[in-house]
Amino acid sequence: MGFYYYNYQTMLYLLPAILLTLYAQVKLNSTFRKYSQIPTSKGLTGAEAAAEVARLGGANIVVRQIGGNLTDNFDPRNNTISLSQGVYGNTSIAAVGVAAHEAGHSIQNAQGYLPNKIRTALVPVTQVGSRASIPLIIIGLILPVQYSFIVDIGIALFGLVVLFQLVTLPVELNASRRALKVLDEGGILDGPELIGAQKVLWAAALTYLAASFTALMQLLRLLAISGSRRGNNR
Repeated sequence: MGFYYYNYQTMLYLLPAILLTLYAQVKLNSTFRKYSQIPTSKGLTGAEAAAEVARLGGANIVVRQIGGNLTDNFDPRNNTISLSQGVYGNTSIAAVGVAAHEAGHSIQNAQGYLPNKIRTALVPVTQVGSRASIPLIIIGLILPVQYSFIVDIGIALFGLVVLFQLVTLPVELNASRRALKVLDEGGILDGPELIGAQKVLWAAALTYLAASFTALMQLLRLLAISGSRRGNNR
């Protein structure tokens, strides 16, 4: 059957995921680049927009700047929104949209959004699964077939990673919906600007969809490898 990473037949499981991931990344970069060149009429920076969206949504947050490109995030442990250099001080539609999305997460946290609580609870076990799953699977495949239970443990741990990705998707979509609603009702963006921000956020959502699909296809691939190994040793 070959080693885990040399099983070319099961690599076919990942081909659609790879193509979707590439498309999602290209779509996000092109959409963000386009709307990064269009300033908003009100001239709010990303930092100001994040603070205002969070305030209107009932969240008490701190906004800070971090390095990197599209590294923006919200940390529920200290209610801090971290915005990348291209978003923090930028007044473009793209910057305001991305910043508002992170503020949407702060609103979720303030309102006790259940899927977000589940996602947060999964973080520790997901970290264990992401580190230990693949090494255990490889070790189990190298050992004689009677040690297949090691492969099963690795696949179960990887299943936690898949679960985390699947829970993350609706959380991200909901954060964008909350952000767009506040941007609209709060008068932060006008009609055409709101449409531009929506395009940016849905392009970002496509990357989360691609991540979930990739994790799911990887799980199917691992199950196929494990099943094929057992079948060949009967």
